[in-house]
Amino acid sequence: MKTKKIVLTALICLLGLSGRSFCGFYVAKADAKLFNKSSQVILVRDGNRTTVTMSNDFKGDVKDFAMVVPVPTIIGRKDIKIADASVFNKLDAYSGPRLVEYFDQNPCQVNRVYAEHSLDMITTTSVREISAFRKDKAKSLGVTIEAQYKVDEYDILILSAKESNGLKIWLVQNGYKIPAQAEEVLAPYIKNNMKFFVVKVDVEKLDQINGMQNVNKYIDDPVMAKSRNLRPLQITYDSPKFMLPIRLGMANANGEQDMIVYALTKKGRVECTNYRTTKIPTNKNIPLFIKQKFGQFYVDLFDKAHNKADKEAVFLEYAWNVSPQFTGMKCDPCVGPPPIYTDLVKAGADWVLNSNNQVGDPVFFTRLHVRYSRETHPRDLEFQVTPNNEHFQARYILTNPASGDLTCDEGQKYCAKMVKKRAGELEELKTLTSWNTVQYKNYVQEYYDKLDDPRLLYDVEEDKNEIIPITPSNHTDPGLGLKLMIMGSVFITMLIMTLSLRLKRLRMA
Repeated sequence: MKTKKIVLTALICLLGLSGRSFCGFYVAKADAKLFNKSSQVILVRDGNRTTVTMSNDFKGDVKDFAMVVPVPTIIGRKDIKIADASVFNKLDAYSGPRLVEYFDQNPCQVNRVYAEHSLDMITTTSVREISAFRKDKAKSLGVTIEAQYKVDEYDILILSAKESNGLKIWLVQNGYKIPAQAEEVLAPYIKNNMKFFVVKVDVEKLDQINGMQNVNKYIDDPVMAKSRNLRPLQITYDSPKFMLPIRLGMANANGEQDMIVYALTKKGRVECTNYRTTKIPTNKNIPLFIKQKFGQFYVDLFDKAHNKADKEAVFLEYAWNVSPQFTGMKCDPCVGPPPIYTDLVKAGADWVLNSNNQVGDPVFFTRLHVRYSRETHPRDLEFQVTPNNEHFQARYILTNPASGDLTCDEGQKYCAKMVKKRAGELEELKTLTSWNTVQYKNYVQEYYDKLDDPRLLYDVEEDKNEIIPITPSNHTDPGLGLKLMIMGSVFITMLIMTLSLRLKRLRMA
């Protein structure tokens, strides 16, 4: 089966049925785990209906776990679910920035062979009765318990409050460990008449679900022995507000945090409205040695892009129609199989199947990456669904050079092109990451040494027919500034090599 898939993909590439897409080998991906202090959220929007799925990567004693999420309305029990954590892994792996490679053919070989390929069930218990004493105590502090639910291992309250100090006191008195600075953060939500989705863990119920596996595994580590795997919570509500509250999570944060947002809609791309949404640099040809350093490469690339955007931008890393009924490509190349109906329904995009379990409306998938702190993002993230259906992905391209004898005339021209190409790749690497590329001078020297006559560097012209891998529907040409920068780098490289060759000949004379 795998062989048939490879052959079929190769035929599509050779026949040109994939348009201007790049048929290459998938090499590696940059997933959410690369970034420290990172969280993941699935955000589904359909009209005024929002479904939010929150991943839990809590480490430590689950007795200390407490989650307070501002929400625009009271959430009913039927709109609270336990989500499947595997959906996060599926969406992350499929949409993550990727490294791809393709192979040059030896121009000295007459026969060329092209071969390329690319790769809820929820159990609930009855609602627990709230004691009259507890209600009265909350009321005296200006806190109203609007609803209370038991959802497997989670004890959930929906609260409203008249003032932040009273809410803070009530939460502390009832065993919720919240940030010391929470009072000032809670105040704006209360003024906007927001409610609070408050969660604690029922440890006994959790132990029944987990079978005490973690305790047995970490018996020698008292902290980890108290840790448990917490499943994601999913909530749905109707409101014209399309936003993610991030300020409360920053109240006791130390430094910057990363958040990956997987947004699913019927119409098109999701964009942030109160912070600039910008595309992460993509479709860049980079040096071959990045294959062993792709994780660090992307982390440094994101750092530079984040700083260049004054640390405020929300970065687009992926946007595509992923509807199972959509027969076109959903990535280029793909990291793995795309999300299927079950994955999308679990994520909250239940419109993908109608009430008769038949094919429903399409799904457009947007991946956004934001790095935020109290200083750079004083406001919660606000979003909108746009009609923009342009496909986009963060992709970085390696070129494996031709192997074998390159002493023929065409081979020598190829070596001259490779000198220029590799000099350009190093300059691109420096531009994207600010890495010091002087240490990689041998990367260019390798093909300079293959030239019998270095004057070919002046004679060879850029191959206008060279296939440059680009994303479909994204045919923008590099800016003039970037072209001049690369040309300048190539000129300097050529000049240095020419001077060194002349000095070498003078010494020999």
